Amino acid sequence: VPAPLPRFTAVLDLSHNNVSRLRADWAPGRLAHLHALLLSHNGLSFVSTEAFAHVPHLRHLDLSSNRLRALEENLFSDLAELEVLLLYNNEISAVDRTAFDNLSRLRKLYLGQNRIARFPLELLRDGSRLPQLALLDLSANRLRSLPVGELQALPAWLRDRLYLHGNPLACDCPLFQLVARGRRRRLSAVMDFQEELRCLLPTAPAPVGILTLAGRQPLNCSEAREAVLEAHLGDTVTLSCDTRLRGVRNRHWLTPGGERVLEEGGNGSAALLANGSLQLRALRPEDTGIYACWVAGPLLNETLYVELLVHNFTLHGPHDTLNTAYTTLVGCILSVVLVLIYLYLTPCRCCCCRGADKPPAPRDDSINSSVLSATPNHAAGVPGEPCRSRSASTAGPGQNGRFKVGGTPQPPPRHGPKAQRKVSDPDSVSSVFSDTPIVV
Repeated sequence: VPAPLPRFTAVLDLSHNNVSRLRADWAPGRLAHLHALLLSHNGLSFVSTEAFAHVPHLRHLDLSSNRLRALEENLFSDLAELEVLLLYNNEISAVDRTAFDNLSRLRKLYLGQNRIARFPLELLRDGSRLPQLALLDLSANRLRSLPVGELQALPAWLRDRLYLHGNPLACDCPLFQLVARGRRRRLSAVMDFQEELRCLLPTAPAPVGILTLAGRQPLNCSEAREAVLEAHLGDTVTLSCDTRLRGVRNRHWLTPGGERVLEEGGNGSAALLANGSLQLRALRPEDTGIYACWVAGPLLNETLYVELLVHNFTLHGPHDTLNTAYTTLVGCILSVVLVLIYLYLTPCRCCCCRGADKPPAPRDDSINSSVLSATPNHAAGVPGEPCRSRSASTAGPGQNGRFKVGGTPQPPPRHGPKAQRKVSDPDSVSSVFSDTPIVV
């Protein structure tokens, strides 16, 4: 590094040289104004952990296209104001867990085209290590597996700039669903590199496209439904506004009925939380529908949709099941009582039950032959006609195991205007009180 350097230096470009080692004394004095240091294409293989003590206000550091093999402990801890760090196209295979400590303002980290075989999830988990990180490039490394479950839980604005293409990933359905979800959301990390998002199948001689795994043997993956929640009556649910925009200025929710939800709670059962999520309390059947989250960003807007399905029963306590069982039991008992009344308490209307001094029933149709009559009108009161009963008649097999009375008795031929009167058929008249069980 040339010396001496002016103390007011703001940008120092040493790229495409032969600085193979960056020691602690590369800068003879403190460079308080330096905000950009470019060291790409130098064959750099060693960087001292104290190399950046003299440049505390550095915001841009380019160490790309060198020969770095490892990132040592607390390597960049002196760069508290660093925003962009370029480490792509090196030979990095080991990354210490504390290498990026104290980088609270880091927004872009480029680690592509290296030899990293383990995903550094600690950089993203909880957002405590790199709270401002908005871009992480891990493309063209040696990653064979990904923590898909934890990546799915990341904010959409971070997944939008998580580049994973060019790795020898093993094909599985969770990986497919992760990429397919990014395509539905039109995330940059997926839309810009769809052809390079490939994985390895045991039965395929060459890598295949991750997005081609849908319905493909032997995995036969299916795309998961996104943003569909199921709940029950009385539950409390929270609908997440998983926007991919950062620096959101305004956001609000619209209910299925088009009502805008305010922070104060709107209709009393819906409230907008501080993180932009919508909380619904004491769910009702009318809460079912599609909710929309409208987000206004600094450059563009985004609308997210969440479908909520409210099942028309609760899951709180055994009393609901008890009530259903009790109702069913009462219905069955009532059915049995009605059947017993029909079988044993039906009044007898045959001629044998009438007194000898009573006049015969009129032969013309009247209210006495109502359709609700439980016994057939068998030519009662005809002189010289023997009394017929069910026990004395010839029986034959009928429906549902019953025995029908053999034949319908025909009255003697008559003349006159009432000769066309038909005798009631027992099957048609008493069908209201048949043996079919009554279900309440």
